[in-house]
Amino acid sequence: AIKDKTNSLLSSGPNGQSGFSLPSSNTFKHLLAGGLAGAVSRTVVSPLERLKILFQLQHSQHEIKFKGIMPSLIQIGREEGFRGYFKGNGTNVVRMVPYMAVQFTAYEEFKKRLHVSQDIRKHDSLRRLAAGALAGITSVIATYPLDLIRTRLAAQGEGHSRKYRSILHAAVLICRQEGGFFGGALYRGIGPSLMGVAPYVGFNFMIYENLKGIASKYLYSSSLDGCSELSVPVRLTCGAIAGALSQTVTYPLDLIRRRMQMKGTNSNFAYTSTLNAFVTIIRKEGYFGLYKGMVPNVVKINKYMNWLFNFYKLFVDPSVTCQIRKLSDTAITRLELVSEAA
Repeated sequence: AIKDKTNSLLSSGPNGQSGFSLPSSNTFKHLLAGGLAGAVSRTVVSPLERLKILFQLQHSQHEIKFKGIMPSLIQIGREEGFRGYFKGNGTNVVRMVPYMAVQFTAYEEFKKRLHVSQDIRKHDSLRRLAAGALAGITSVIATYPLDLIRTRLAAQGEGHSRKYRSILHAAVLICRQEGGFFGGALYRGIGPSLMGVAPYVGFNFMIYENLKGIASKYLYSSSLDGCSELSVPVRLTCGAIAGALSQTVTYPLDLIRRRMQMKGTNSNFAYTSTLNAFVTIIRKEGYFGLYKGMVPNVVKINKYMNWLFNFYKLFVDPSVTCQIRKLSDTAITRLELVSEAA
């Protein structure tokens, strides 16, 4: 009855059980999971992401408009309304879907190429680091223009200070006024981006998977129904630690990238190179100038990595797939009982 009608939506699971059919291609699965995980996680932390960018772009003590996380969030809401918290997020989501899709897929492919063990309890640290670094570089090159546009949209205010109306308008205006696409207008700051993303993504994946491996030795548990996994709190903690540590190591390069992306709109950020940016910031703003916006970024990155890794796991982890199949079987059985009783 009902099972016959649902056969087109459900496929045979293990041991003849019914379950939701999943894409047979691992590459497609990683693309979909990475893209959706990136979009959801970025939207959740968008207010803190925008606040971090605003802090990073405050050039001197005389230009400081935002101080503290909560007072600044209140100020944004008062001046720009609820939408102000998500300014530039549309561009960020458009960027993050292909960015994270490429990154997770590239990471899985590079792990195969580098013969990284699938057993998380085996610490192939250097190989995981290399795979993550190469995946980060690949994803940045593929999506960098959208990152630059997102920064411009997030940095602008309302009213007379609003220069760009949309993603397309920003792209056209930047190319027209700042040297054209082939002149590198949409790739300003990609140097420090590549320098920062390689160790950031590399450390991120390496630390996260190594922490999971360590945790699995002491906290691993197997449920009675054959589906086994680390608990959600453990994975949340691993994601938070991995994100915080890797971001702290590479944060100065992220700040320089943001400022170089604003080069065409702010004369204070007319750095000639990454090294020149380092020297200039330290001379004018001190060493702490390299870490402006670090506090909201740590809060943001912890929440972001938690959402990212766990939402990604929802799509690719076999234990989750097992639970989905069991839930689908239970639902179908109950529907059959109801229809028979009727």
